[in-house]
Amino acid sequence: MLEHKRIGFLGGGAMAGALIKGLVASKTVAASQLMVSDVKASRLTELSAAFGIQTTSDNRALAEFSDVLVVAVKPQIVDRILPTVRDHMKPDALVISIAAGVPSAIFEEALPSGTKFVRSMPNTAAIALAGATAISAGTHATEEDMHVAAELFEAVGRCAVLDESLLDAVTGLSGSGPAYVMLMIEALADGGVKVGLGRDTALLLAAQTVYGAAKLQLESGEHPGRLKDMVTSPGGTAIAGLHTLESGGLRRTLIDAVEAASHRSMELGEQLMRKRKA
Repeated sequence: MLEHKRIGFLGGGAMAGALIKGLVASKTVAASQLMVSDVKASRLTELSAAFGIQTTSDNRALAEFSDVLVVAVKPQIVDRILPTVRDHMKPDALVISIAAGVPSAIFEEALPSGTKFVRSMPNTAAIALAGATAISAGTHATEEDMHVAAELFEAVGRCAVLDESLLDAVTGLSGSGPAYVMLMIEALADGGVKVGLGRDTALLLAAQTVYGAAKLQLESGEHPGRLKDMVTSPGGTAIAGLHTLESGGLRRTLIDAVEAASHRSMELGEQLMRKRKA
């Protein structure tokens, strides 16, 4: 559905770069269908050189170009950026936000009445084309618009369609999740060093083990508990390690981390809404 769409990225940061990379690498769209705007000339030069896309420092030109406008700026400046494009958008343009924690209501109030809008919550694994993204429909988004948004994010990983009320939970799980997993990889590597492995070897084995375990679960569709049991022989090494993890409260700690991050995402969204009404 994207093959005839011109896609503009309002902001050229890491996540926008990941999406551009995925769209071009997967041949979902041609480079000529993409444009990005940013205040940093050096970043525009970098993206143009890497992917052969069009660039501009003029947000109005970007809005006039775009059938799909991806808002990829920091949440704190959304209020300042939207007025630069609202009067220059195509009448039927689809706006997709990747600004974390910014509710649909803020966009729908700031953009022209009836604007088709989709809110998303991607994660940084999109940089490696292995992202996890959730999307939710705004008031005027159609089923076709949701297919367009899903196709865009599936170029860099997997995508789920959810109600907006669940996006704070997504932020706590997959949005923040790469940080939790990086901490686990680092800790596993530290454990390897403690028992005699070299640092580089321990880190390689830890990261590959996490990658392999995730790939196994995704491709097999098996419950992780069943896959865990496949590795856990009576009186063996894995059960000894699992006993230590359970004693240390790893399961509860991870559940608490997702819950805490979800609550924080909710608080940030509420703060943005109060700021706008003030």
